[in-house]
Order: sequence, then C-alpha cells, then structure tokens
Amino acid sequence: MAKIVSVEVLQVDLAPKVKRSDAIQSFQCQETPMVRITDSDGVIGTGYSYTIGTGGSSVIKLLDDHLVPRLLNRDADEIERIWRDLFFYVHSTTVGALTSIALAAIDSALWDLRGRRAHLPLHRLAGGARDAIECYYTEGGWIHIEDGQLVEEALQAKERGFGGTKIKIGKPHISEDVRRLSAVRDAVGPAWEIMTDANQGFSLNEAIRRARAYEELDVAWFEEPMHADDVHAHQQLAASTSVPIAVGESLYSISQFKDYLQSGGCSIVQVDVGRIGGITPWLKVAHMAEAFNVPVCPHFLMELHLGLCCAVPNGRYLEYIPQLDLVTSTGIRVEKGMAMASQEPGNGIDWDWDAIGKHVVHRKVH
Repeated sequence: MAKIVSVEVLQVDLAPKVKRSDAIQSFQCQETPMVRITDSDGVIGTGYSYTIGTGGSSVIKLLDDHLVPRLLNRDADEIERIWRDLFFYVHSTTVGALTSIALAAIDSALWDLRGRRAHLPLHRLAGGARDAIECYYTEGGWIHIEDGQLVEEALQAKERGFGGTKIKIGKPHISEDVRRLSAVRDAVGPAWEIMTDANQGFSLNEAIRRARAYEELDVAWFEEPMHADDVHAHQQLAASTSVPIAVGESLYSISQFKDYLQSGGCSIVQVDVGRIGGITPWLKVAHMAEAFNVPVCPHFLMELHLGLCCAVPNGRYLEYIPQLDLVTSTGIRVEKGMAMASQEPGNGIDWDWDAIGKHVVHRKVH
C-alpha cells in the first residue's frame, strides 16, 4: 500500500497553435490545471484537464482549498473510492463543469501513478482492446477559414492518411454552410469522411432544416447541434434525419450520457475525459455506450484520449488536435493516419518540465 505524501497543483496557460473559432466562440487560451501526486515510494503521477480561457483560476481554487487536501495520506490505489469521496464532499457544486474539470486532473494523475507503479501503459491498464486508433483532422476546419483553405487542408489530411476532417458549421445562412461543405466534398470525393460541428449553435427547427441539407453531402456526423442540456430536442432531431448525431463534450456526468443513450438522442458519444471528471467515469461512459452499440469518438485532449480509445472496443476515432506540443518532449506517433498508443508506463505523456515552467501561472505544493 502506497500512501499519498504530497500533491502539487499547477495552472499552465497554453496559447492555441492556430486560431480556433466556431459558431459561438473563439479559443483564446487553454488554461491547464495540472496535479502531480507523489506516493510514499517516490512514484509520481501527473494528471491534467483544461478550460478554454475562462474559469481556470476557479478550478485551481477548488483543487487547492477543497479537494487536494483530502488526498494526503490516502491509499493511491483506491481510485474509485477517492473519486466518490471527493465528488460527494463537494456535492453542492456537482454536477457541474468546475467540479468535473478539477476531479479530472486528480483522477488522471492517480491513473498515471497506478500505471507507473504497475509498469503498464494506460491502454493496457484500462482494457487493452487495441494498439492504435484512426485519427480525423480538426485544425483545418475552423469557421473563419475560407473555402480554398478548407479544401487544401482536407486534401493534405487525406494524403496523410487521416480518416476524415471536421468542418465547423453555423454560418448565418444555411447556404454558406452548404457551400463550404460542398467544396470539400467535391475535392475529397465520396469515400472520405466529413464531420460537422455546430457547437450548440442551432434551435431544433434550424437543426432539422440544416440536417436535411447535410444528408445530401453524406456527412459522418452532426456534432452538438443544439444546447447540450436538451435531450428531448436531440431525440426529435435524431428521429428526423439519417445523419448521425454526436454529443458529449459539454456533458459532465454519467447520467447525462445515460439519458441520451436511452432516448436515442445520439448515435456517437464524444465523452471528454477532462469534462466528465477523469478516466474513472470516462471508462464507465464508454462501456455504457458499448452496451448500446454506440461508438466513442472523444473530444479534444488527444494525448490522453489515445490510450483510452485503445483501451475500449468501441473506440472509433481520435480527434487530431495537438495542444501539448509546447510542453512535451515527444508527441504522439501517427503512422498513415493511425495514432499509436504509447508503450510507456502510465498515461503515455512525455512532459517537458522545463518547458512547462515557462507557462506556469500558479503553483502550490500540499
């Protein structure tokens, strides 16, 4: 039994590698709460989560003032017990984004610690379904990008072996979305996937209207068409179209995914380890989706999701959107569009602590 003897909390602010914009916002900064847990044998596990430019300091306060002090002297292997104890200790702020983001940083650190102690990489520790996962490309599809560049980026991604490209939608008129998607479809041909993402930008009526147009372009999925809380609206949309409906990046509890799956409101689960509260609940959602014969294509955090996608049998796509290159010594290995799971013990992220030091805006050791 290895007791937790110290915990370090950091906030690391990372600028996006390219301009990232969608129908409702622009990505200004990845505020990255990080947690480093050291056990009595001297083994260190590192976890992290993120916000997109707001709320990071609030997550850090929740960690420093309420969650992390309750980790000291706990058995680091009791991951499930620790997660539930912390969740119920701050029950007045659950279910919610800030709590889930904070829990994710702790939980992913505990899994990293477990993997390092067991000398197992995350994908084997959590299931071992495969050693590689197909990628799709997001960085070339932001909503501000003009048609010509959209096409060029898609063709380059196809040449590199990626399985598809994501195009942001939600232009003021449906004709603009159709024009952009049609330009890409004409260039890449019928045998390559185009994913669409509305970032919760539509009403139900407008989502139904646009889905009809997207059907003709044979898109792979219609992501976050409406506000994520409205399960019934997604159920109505799904019943009205043949386009697969994808949800998950804005859901913060297992029960929310249960409601979507039971109602038929989605056919693709995009559970995000940084927003669901860590690896522990992520795996539960993935296995629940498997019971409904629904694939998992997680949102963002590709460096951490790589091992998880390879752990479960229904992992379908990894979203290729690099963000940790600034603070890691080696990135993930991609061969002909396939991301290869790290064989290193733990979560498989090769942190560069000298580089991290240049981006730290908060640090506290407990």
